[in-house]
Amino acid sequence: MTDSVFKDSTLPLALVTGAGSGIGAGIAKHLAANGHKVMVTDLDINAASKVVEEIQSENGIAMPFALNVTKQEDIEAAVAAAGKVDVLVNNAGIQYVSKLEEFPVDRWKMLIDILLTGPAMLTREVLPGMKASGSGRIVNVGSIHALIASPFKSAYVAAKHGLIGFSKVIALEVAEFDITINTLCPAYVKTPLVEKQIADQAREHGISEEEVVNNIMLQPMPKKSFISIEEMCGAVDFLLSPVARNMTAQAIVLDGAWTAR
Repeated sequence: MTDSVFKDSTLPLALVTGAGSGIGAGIAKHLAANGHKVMVTDLDINAASKVVEEIQSENGIAMPFALNVTKQEDIEAAVAAAGKVDVLVNNAGIQYVSKLEEFPVDRWKMLIDILLTGPAMLTREVLPGMKASGSGRIVNVGSIHALIASPFKSAYVAAKHGLIGFSKVIALEVAEFDITINTLCPAYVKTPLVEKQIADQAREHGISEEEVVNNIMLQPMPKKSFISIEEMCGAVDFLLSPVARNMTAQAIVLDGAWTAR
């Protein structure tokens, strides 16, 4: 598929970050299967291209784009290449598990840049187009850690908490338009990012990986199960639907009653 086919399509456009794997890839493929053309962005262009190939094999419309959400020039280039963005899914993520006193300063700042500043700057870039058309949907992929804390995740927890506050401010700033901004807050979703966390947490806590899964990840969750990507996609469907036009500035929690305790 050529770029011109993508640009000429009249389907609503969704830009998804961190879409080369995990939640982002799942949401990108789901949106493409349900009436959107999708700009699949990722730091790894090869991973993004593979997701695009999967979408195209199912007759969906998508194009890959190499995007480092910490670089303003990349953000501007992605939105310029996309054109008018109808749906922005801020999903790009990274994790680092460490005691604060051993947390590398550059890595702490990197997490904030990727998880908080990146979504803010992408939102900043797409808002003029959304305002001009009078509509838009912004979905931030947050975390249960946007609501609660866990040890050894100071940068991640700080950034995800900040994402909710940021979303509330933007919801107020665009209230006169049919633009909504919400944050999905799932408990653990079985993705490559979470798989890596299991080993890191085992090291920090001095326990086995099985104990990490059972006693740290699933123990606080009464339903004792990982959140599926299908559940995340279902939540996105609702937030994009007309009946959610007044659902904005909200944290949508998929946590199996974790935060009910």
